[in-house]
Amino acid sequence: MALFFSVTSTTGQQSDAVTKRKKVTNKGKFFVYWGWNWASYSNSDIRFKGADYDFTLSNVRAQDRQTKFSVDSYFNPANITIPQTNYRIGYFFKENYTVSIGVDHMKYVMVDDQNVTINGEINTGNTRYDGIYTGEDIQLGEDFLRFEHTDGLNYLNIEVKRFDNIDHWFGLELENLQINITEGFGAGVLYPKTDTSLLGKERHDDYHLSGWGISGGAGLNITFLKHFYIQADYKIGYINMPNIKTSLSTVDSASQSFYFFQNNLLIGGKFRLF
Repeated sequence: MALFFSVTSTTGQQSDAVTKRKKVTNKGKFFVYWGWNWASYSNSDIRFKGADYDFTLSNVRAQDRQTKFSVDSYFNPANITIPQTNYRIGYFFKENYTVSIGVDHMKYVMVDDQNVTINGEINTGNTRYDGIYTGEDIQLGEDFLRFEHTDGLNYLNIEVKRFDNIDHWFGLELENLQINITEGFGAGVLYPKTDTSLLGKERHDDYHLSGWGISGGAGLNITFLKHFYIQADYKIGYINMPNIKTSLSTVDSASQSFYFFQNNLLIGGKFRLF
Protein backbone atom coordinates (compact mmCIF):
# COMPACT_ATOMS: atom_id res chain seq x y z
CA MET A 1 0.00 0.00 0.00
CA ALA A 2 2.84 2.39 0.87
CA LEU A 3 4.41 1.73 -2.52
CA PHE A 4 1.08 2.41 -4.27
CA PHE A 5 0.59 5.80 -2.62
CA SER A 6 4.20 6.76 -3.30
CA VAL A 7 3.85 6.05 -7.02
CA THR A 8 0.54 7.86 -7.20
CA SER A 9 1.97 10.94 -5.51
CA THR A 10 4.99 11.04 -7.82
CA THR A 11 2.82 10.68 -10.91
CA GLY A 12 0.61 13.55 -9.74
CA GLN A 13 3.64 15.79 -9.21
CA GLN A 14 4.92 15.01 -12.71
CA SER A 15 1.52 15.79 -14.19
CA ASP A 16 1.40 19.14 -12.38
CA ALA A 17 4.90 19.94 -13.63
CA VAL A 18 3.87 19.24 -17.22
CA THR A 19 0.81 21.46 -16.80
CA LYS A 20 2.92 24.30 -15.44
CA ARG A 21 5.35 24.04 -18.33
CA LYS A 22 2.50 24.34 -20.82
CA LYS A 23 1.05 27.49 -19.26
CA VAL A 24 2.15 30.63 -21.11
CA THR A 25 1.87 33.90 -19.20
CA ASN A 26 1.64 37.37 -20.72
CA LYS A 27 1.76 39.81 -17.81
CA GLY A 28 4.93 41.90 -17.92
CA LYS A 29 5.66 41.22 -21.59
CA PHE A 30 6.15 43.82 -24.28
CA PHE A 31 4.94 43.27 -27.83
CA VAL A 32 5.53 44.82 -31.24
CA TYR A 33 3.93 44.29 -34.62
CA TRP A 34 4.09 45.41 -38.20
CA GLY A 35 1.42 44.78 -40.80
CA TRP A 36 -0.74 46.01 -43.63
CA ASN A 37 -4.27 47.38 -43.89
CA TRP A 38 -7.06 47.52 -46.44
CA ALA A 39 -9.40 50.45 -45.74
CA SER A 40 -12.71 51.85 -46.91
CA TYR A 41 -14.47 55.09 -45.97
CA SER A 42 -17.97 56.48 -45.61
CA ASN A 43 -19.00 59.42 -47.76
CA SER A 44 -18.27 62.80 -46.20
CA ASP A 45 -19.11 66.47 -46.50
CA ILE A 46 -15.96 68.57 -47.07
CA ARG A 47 -15.94 72.29 -46.37
CA PHE A 48 -13.28 74.47 -48.02
CA LYS A 49 -12.61 77.96 -46.64
CA GLY A 50 -10.30 80.75 -47.75
CA ALA A 51 -10.09 84.49 -48.24
CA ASP A 52 -12.13 84.35 -51.47
CA TYR A 53 -14.22 81.18 -51.12
CA ASP A 54 -16.31 79.23 -48.62
CA PHE A 55 -18.18 76.22 -49.93
CA THR A 56 -19.19 72.69 -48.95
CA LEU A 57 -19.18 69.56 -51.13
CA SER A 58 -21.71 66.95 -49.97
CA ASN A 59 -21.39 63.16 -49.90
CA VAL A 60 -17.91 63.02 -51.41
CA ARG A 61 -16.76 59.49 -52.16
CA ALA A 62 -13.23 58.26 -51.44
CA GLN A 63 -11.23 55.06 -51.49
CA ASP A 64 -7.88 53.75 -50.31
CA ARG A 65 -4.86 53.30 -52.55
CA GLN A 66 -3.21 49.92 -52.36
CA THR A 67 0.39 49.51 -53.42
CA LYS A 68 0.73 46.71 -55.95
CA PHE A 69 2.28 43.72 -54.21
CA SER A 70 5.93 42.91 -54.75
CA VAL A 71 8.62 41.64 -52.42
CA ASP A 72 10.57 44.84 -52.96
CA SER A 73 7.61 47.12 -52.16
CA TYR A 74 6.44 45.27 -49.08
CA PHE A 75 9.62 43.85 -47.52
CA ASN A 76 12.53 46.01 -48.66
CA PRO A 77 13.41 48.15 -45.58
CA ALA A 78 13.78 51.19 -47.83
CA ASN A 79 10.21 50.83 -49.12
CA ILE A 80 8.16 49.25 -46.35
CA THR A 81 6.55 52.58 -45.33
CA ILE A 82 5.10 53.05 -48.84
CA PRO A 83 2.17 50.58 -48.59
CA GLN A 84 -0.74 51.06 -46.19
CA THR A 85 0.79 49.87 -42.94
CA ASN A 86 0.10 49.46 -39.22
CA TYR A 87 2.82 49.36 -36.57
CA ARG A 88 2.62 49.31 -32.78
CA ILE A 89 4.44 48.68 -29.52
CA GLY A 90 2.65 47.73 -26.32
CA TYR A 91 2.75 46.15 -22.89
CA PHE A 92 0.73 43.51 -21.02
CA PHE A 93 0.00 45.37 -17.78
CA LYS A 94 -2.26 42.47 -16.75
CA GLU A 95 -2.45 38.89 -17.92
CA ASN A 96 -5.29 39.67 -20.34
CA TYR A 97 -4.96 43.42 -20.89
CA THR A 98 -2.58 45.54 -22.96
CA VAL A 99 -1.90 49.21 -23.53
CA SER A 100 -0.10 50.26 -26.70
CA ILE A 101 0.79 53.13 -28.96
CA GLY A 102 0.96 52.93 -32.73
CA VAL A 103 0.22 54.35 -36.16
CA ASP A 104 -2.43 53.31 -38.67
CA HIS A 105 -0.98 54.57 -41.95
CA MET A 106 -3.98 54.58 -44.28
CA LYS A 107 -4.42 56.34 -47.61
CA TYR A 108 -7.51 58.37 -48.47
CA VAL A 109 -8.14 59.32 -52.10
CA MET A 110 -11.14 61.30 -53.30
CA VAL A 111 -12.70 59.63 -56.36
CA ASP A 112 -11.80 61.85 -59.32
CA ASP A 113 -14.38 63.41 -61.62
CA GLN A 114 -17.38 62.46 -59.48
CA ASN A 115 -20.49 64.63 -59.38
CA VAL A 116 -21.45 66.09 -55.99
CA THR A 117 -23.68 68.82 -54.58
CA ILE A 118 -22.09 72.19 -53.78
CA ASN A 119 -23.30 74.97 -51.48
CA GLY A 120 -21.49 78.25 -50.83
CA GLU A 121 -19.55 80.92 -52.66
CA ILE A 122 -16.42 81.17 -54.83
CA ASN A 123 -14.92 84.54 -55.80
CA THR A 124 -11.36 83.88 -56.94
CA GLY A 125 -11.40 85.59 -60.33
CA ASN A 126 -11.73 82.23 -62.07
CA THR A 127 -14.81 82.93 -64.18
CA ARG A 128 -15.58 79.26 -64.70
CA TYR A 129 -16.24 78.51 -61.01
CA ASP A 130 -16.96 81.92 -59.47
CA GLY A 131 -20.50 82.26 -58.18
CA ILE A 132 -22.98 81.51 -55.45
CA TYR A 133 -24.10 77.88 -55.20
CA THR A 134 -27.28 76.58 -53.58
CA GLY A 135 -27.45 72.84 -54.07
CA GLU A 136 -26.19 72.61 -57.66
CA ASP A 137 -24.34 69.58 -59.04
CA ILE A 138 -20.68 70.03 -59.88
CA GLN A 139 -18.08 67.69 -61.33
CA LEU A 140 -14.82 67.51 -59.40
CA GLY A 141 -12.56 67.88 -62.42
CA GLU A 142 -8.81 68.28 -62.33
CA ASP A 143 -8.95 72.06 -62.75
CA PHE A 144 -11.33 72.33 -59.77
CA LEU A 145 -10.25 69.82 -57.12
CA ARG A 146 -7.97 66.87 -56.46
CA PHE A 147 -7.95 65.86 -52.79
CA GLU A 148 -6.14 63.04 -50.99
CA HIS A 149 -4.33 62.10 -47.80
CA THR A 150 -1.84 59.68 -49.32
CA ASP A 151 1.30 59.90 -47.22
CA GLY A 152 -1.00 59.38 -45.58
CA LEU A 153 -4.12 59.44 -43.44
CA ASN A 154 -1.96 58.89 -40.35
CA TYR A 155 -3.93 57.93 -37.24
CA LEU A 156 -1.58 58.07 -34.22
CA ASN A 157 -3.41 56.36 -31.39
CA ILE A 158 -3.34 54.69 -27.99
CA GLU A 159 -5.22 51.40 -27.60
CA VAL A 160 -6.35 49.31 -24.66
CA LYS A 161 -7.12 45.71 -25.58
CA ARG A 162 -8.11 42.45 -23.96
CA PHE A 163 -6.60 39.09 -24.95
CA ASP A 164 -8.48 35.85 -24.26
CA ASN A 165 -7.01 32.43 -24.89
CA ILE A 166 -9.48 30.09 -26.64
CA ASP A 167 -7.36 26.94 -26.98
CA HIS A 168 -9.97 25.01 -24.99
CA TRP A 169 -12.57 25.70 -27.68
CA PHE A 170 -10.59 23.38 -29.93
CA GLY A 171 -9.46 20.90 -27.26
CA LEU A 172 -5.85 22.08 -27.53
CA GLU A 173 -3.25 22.26 -24.77
CA LEU A 174 -0.06 22.96 -26.68
CA GLU A 175 2.98 24.65 -25.22
CA ASN A 176 4.15 26.26 -28.46
CA LEU A 177 0.84 27.26 -30.03
CA GLN A 178 -1.87 29.49 -28.56
CA ILE A 179 -5.04 30.85 -30.17
CA ASN A 180 -6.39 34.12 -28.79
CA ILE A 181 -9.17 36.55 -29.55
CA THR A 182 -8.61 40.27 -29.02
CA GLU A 183 -10.95 43.20 -28.60
CA GLY A 184 -10.48 46.80 -27.56
CA PHE A 185 -10.76 50.53 -28.14
CA GLY A 186 -8.44 53.34 -29.15
CA ALA A 187 -8.23 57.11 -29.49
CA GLY A 188 -5.71 59.48 -31.00
CA VAL A 189 -4.88 62.29 -33.40
CA LEU A 190 -4.67 62.63 -37.18
CA TYR A 191 -1.36 63.75 -38.64
CA PRO A 192 -1.87 63.51 -42.41
CA LYS A 193 0.13 64.66 -45.38
CA THR A 194 -2.59 66.12 -47.57
CA ASP A 195 -2.04 66.48 -51.30
CA THR A 196 -4.64 68.98 -52.55
CA SER A 197 -5.03 70.83 -55.84
CA LEU A 198 -7.80 73.40 -55.37
CA LEU A 199 -8.76 76.08 -57.90
CA GLY A 200 -5.19 76.37 -59.14
CA LYS A 201 -3.71 77.26 -55.75
CA GLU A 202 -0.23 76.07 -54.80
CA ARG A 203 -0.63 72.88 -52.77
CA HIS A 204 0.46 72.46 -49.16
CA ASP A 205 1.39 68.74 -49.19
CA ASP A 206 3.14 68.60 -45.82
CA TYR A 207 2.48 66.84 -42.52
CA HIS A 208 0.17 68.67 -40.12
CA LEU A 209 -1.98 68.02 -37.07
CA SER A 210 -5.52 68.14 -38.39
CA GLY A 211 -7.88 66.45 -35.94
CA TRP A 212 -8.74 63.40 -33.85
CA GLY A 213 -10.17 59.91 -34.09
CA ILE A 214 -11.64 57.05 -32.06
CA SER A 215 -11.77 53.37 -32.97
CA GLY A 216 -12.68 49.89 -31.82
CA GLY A 217 -11.95 46.46 -33.14
CA ALA A 218 -11.51 42.74 -32.67
CA GLY A 219 -9.17 40.13 -34.03
CA LEU A 220 -7.73 36.64 -34.01
CA ASN A 221 -4.18 36.11 -32.73
CA ILE A 222 -2.17 32.91 -33.26
CA THR A 223 1.03 32.77 -31.18
CA PHE A 224 3.67 30.14 -31.85
CA LEU A 225 6.93 29.25 -30.10
CA LYS A 226 5.69 31.49 -27.23
CA HIS A 227 7.14 34.66 -28.77
CA PHE A 228 5.94 35.09 -32.36
CA TYR A 229 2.48 35.66 -33.74
CA ILE A 230 0.31 36.48 -36.70
CA GLN A 231 -2.90 38.41 -36.20
CA ALA A 232 -5.93 39.38 -38.29
CA ASP A 233 -7.90 42.42 -37.10
CA TYR A 234 -11.05 44.23 -38.11
CA LYS A 235 -11.31 47.85 -36.99
CA ILE A 236 -13.98 50.51 -37.32
CA GLY A 237 -13.44 54.16 -36.41
CA TYR A 238 -14.56 57.76 -36.66
CA ILE A 239 -12.29 60.57 -37.84
CA ASN A 240 -12.92 64.30 -37.42
CA MET A 241 -10.49 66.71 -39.07
CA PRO A 242 -11.45 70.38 -38.61
CA ASN A 243 -8.07 71.77 -39.69
CA ILE A 244 -6.80 70.32 -42.96
CA LYS A 245 -4.13 72.37 -44.74
CA THR A 246 -4.91 72.79 -48.45
CA SER A 247 -2.47 75.45 -49.68
CA LEU A 248 0.54 77.48 -48.57
CA SER A 249 -1.79 80.28 -47.42
CA THR A 250 -2.58 80.14 -43.71
CA VAL A 251 -6.18 81.22 -44.36
CA ASP A 252 -6.92 78.25 -46.65
CA SER A 253 -8.22 75.12 -44.96
CA ALA A 254 -10.70 72.27 -45.22
CA SER A 255 -12.68 70.21 -42.74
CA GLN A 256 -14.37 66.83 -42.91
CA SER A 257 -15.46 63.87 -40.81
CA PHE A 258 -16.13 60.26 -41.79
CA TYR A 259 -16.05 56.64 -40.67
CA PHE A 260 -13.34 54.20 -41.67
CA PHE A 261 -13.37 50.42 -41.89
CA GLN A 262 -10.08 48.57 -41.79
CA ASN A 263 -8.90 44.98 -42.31
CA ASN A 264 -5.41 44.27 -40.99
CA LEU A 265 -2.88 41.48 -41.37
CA LEU A 266 -0.13 41.73 -38.74
CA ILE A 267 3.14 39.99 -37.85
CA GLY A 268 4.61 40.46 -34.38
CA GLY A 269 6.43 39.24 -31.33
CA LYS A 270 6.15 39.19 -27.53
CA PHE A 271 9.12 39.41 -25.17
CA ARG A 272 10.32 40.35 -21.69
CA LEU A 273 13.01 42.93 -21.13
CA PHE A 274 14.14 41.32 -17.87
